[in-house]
Amino acid sequence: MDRLFGTDGVRGVANQDLTPELAFELGRAGATVLSKEKERPVIVLGKDTRISGSMLEAAMVAGITSVGADVILLGVVPTPAVAYLTRKLSADAGVMISASHNPVEDNGIKFFAGTGYKLSDETEDEIEALLNSQDLRRPIGGQVGRVSQATDAVQLYKEFLLSTVDIDLTGLHIALDCANGAASEVAPVVFEELGAKVSVINHQPNGININAQCGSTYPEQIQKLVLETGADLGITLDGDADRVLAVDELGNLVDGDHILAICGLYLLDNNKLANNSVAATVYSNGGLKQVLKEHGGSLVLTAAGDRYVLEAMLEKGLVLGGEQSGHVIFLEHNTTGDGVLTALQLLAVLQAKGQKLSELAKVMPVFPQLLVNVPVANKNGWDQNAQIKAAIMAAEEKFGEQGRIFVRASGTESLIRVMGEHPNQDLLADVVEQVAEVIKQEQGV
Repeated sequence: MDRLFGTDGVRGVANQDLTPELAFELGRAGATVLSKEKERPVIVLGKDTRISGSMLEAAMVAGITSVGADVILLGVVPTPAVAYLTRKLSADAGVMISASHNPVEDNGIKFFAGTGYKLSDETEDEIEALLNSQDLRRPIGGQVGRVSQATDAVQLYKEFLLSTVDIDLTGLHIALDCANGAASEVAPVVFEELGAKVSVINHQPNGININAQCGSTYPEQIQKLVLETGADLGITLDGDADRVLAVDELGNLVDGDHILAICGLYLLDNNKLANNSVAATVYSNGGLKQVLKEHGGSLVLTAAGDRYVLEAMLEKGLVLGGEQSGHVIFLEHNTTGDGVLTALQLLAVLQAKGQKLSELAKVMPVFPQLLVNVPVANKNGWDQNAQIKAAIMAAEEKFGEQGRIFVRASGTESLIRVMGEHPNQDLLADVVEQVAEVIKQEQGV
């Protein structure tokens, strides 16, 4: 049986895979595991703007209260707001109902511990093991959980965001895409209260337009808006606002790697980058590693996924880490990726340096990347094939320290993917093609 929890909670098509029945059981099991030995535990619960959010929220509330835990409803808030408010309100756990950047038909349930951190694999397994258990509490009378509404949830989160920077954005024109998602209310207000002029789009959620051809998965929209309005920069969020991408005044995309480089170097220059290191996944562009090294810093590489970035940050005592997708963690401020907070930190560097975003972004060279998909009869066993292993080793030798090669089997198709990265495009094409040809010969269709 496949594991229910994925890399970011439980996800699926709402009312088909992620049913109200499953949400109810997750509420019961999650509340039990995350509030052990508490007589009257408290769990905060937020959601994004999807139409299925209220359905799953009702089921989660029923499950949580049925084991004697109280629920504080946060309403529509970004995922990082749940992480923050779990700590702020001294709750025993937090729950966010969202499928992040996925389309509207999907939804998800992710848990936060009382510390505001996402759960470990072991804790998730403990919750999963209790699903449909008949041994969980069934309190009656006054011991059944209560439900209350945090009417000031957005205000508290806004005040927290503003407290993380000391900047005046008067005279700055920001283009903003809210993805018709959870930050549609709070994001424009934050930038306006700091004095910026804000041209905002996709900030009128109707339950079905979240991430619909907008937000960080469709950056063309914010690039167009920047050029049309003459804005100084653009900011585009995803549906639950845990990630952000930026656009410079010329309409060029500034991704998560660039943001890590810009903010990382600024912290490094001001002796505020713990251990002089930034954490990022193996899929980050090699230019990030190079620029940090040139300035006396280093890059800690992790497996793909923000949870692995966070694990590395905690293990090595780092304050900054993230992904190319724009999921950036400023650990001194919040325990998970926070799109609006990241944008504010970027703006703080922009103001401190007195430069345009296009100038700041030039600090990181972008290494060319090439991906070749090789159709195969059988994608199993490629990593044990002697000829393929030898080809990969040869590629690594040819690339040296400036380049890298990744080979992996597709999770959904009969393909072996070969991705190479190197400043020399001719060498890149030759080496990737050589590895792909060996895979084709050994396991190709």
